[in-house]
Amino acid sequence: MKLGVVYPQIELGGAPEAVTGYARAAEALGYDHLIAYDHVLGAPHDGRDPPLTGPYTDKTPFHDPLVMFAYLAGVTPKLEFAPGVLVLPQRQAVMVARQAADLDLFSGGRLRLGVGTGWNYLEYEALGEDYASRGPRMSEQIELMRRLWGEDLVSFEGRFHKVDRMSLNPRPGRQIPIWMGGRTEAAYRRAARLGDGFMFIGQSADAEASWGRVEQLLGEAGRDPAAFGRELIVWARPGVVEMADSGRRWRDLGGTHASFATMGLGFTTLDQHVDYISEIKRLSEA
Repeated sequence: MKLGVVYPQIELGGAPEAVTGYARAAEALGYDHLIAYDHVLGAPHDGRDPPLTGPYTDKTPFHDPLVMFAYLAGVTPKLEFAPGVLVLPQRQAVMVARQAADLDLFSGGRLRLGVGTGWNYLEYEALGEDYASRGPRMSEQIELMRRLWGEDLVSFEGRFHKVDRMSLNPRPGRQIPIWMGGRTEAAYRRAARLGDGFMFIGQSADAEASWGRVEQLLGEAGRDPAAFGRELIVWARPGVVEMADSGRRWRDLGGTHASFATMGLGFTTLDQHVDYISEIKRLSEA
């Protein structure tokens, strides 16, 4: 099972030197991949109708994952990069296809593109995209991006996109893996139809039931669950032993990837986060 960490952008803020230091430390510790969360804009939750229910506000800092990873591709030789997840339907699909292709080329094939639909309807509005149609639009985006990555000349006409005999040049040297995230039946069904893997979040006991549902849907779609990736993003637990134990349980359940998020533990410095993931790595290998 491959092990990764989540960049703790909340506590480390927007400091570029923290991004560099954390990624280099994770690679030196032997972690396989780095996850970064995605939001373009944040907003206060008060006075919103309908209410905003997500965990982030205007006070929560974020870097653009693709820009951050493009920079880190030049300072780390081995880390794989994975947005966890990129809110794809609030972005223009052809532009994401171009950005992802270049990131994969410049990094030597180290991008795993995690995508999801998100929850912040105000962010969609500010970016000029429709929140209500985000699910069907993401399905169409994935189809179009894969064709742009794999074909010399693309003609495509869907509900949301039209491409008239055009090409993405240069293309990546492979089909970039597309993983999905979420906690809804719609997300599980979409992943079973279109995804290369799924990013669950929480603890292994919760993810086990969710994986069982995805596995059932993969079977109904005629796909082999053994060829489908499954990652657990383990959120902060009171003790480092519990974090490592959750990762090991996920491995024993057949997980292919596990990542550890240290946000929310009260750490205020880069060294505190690095010390914690160092101990998780030691316990995971014990």
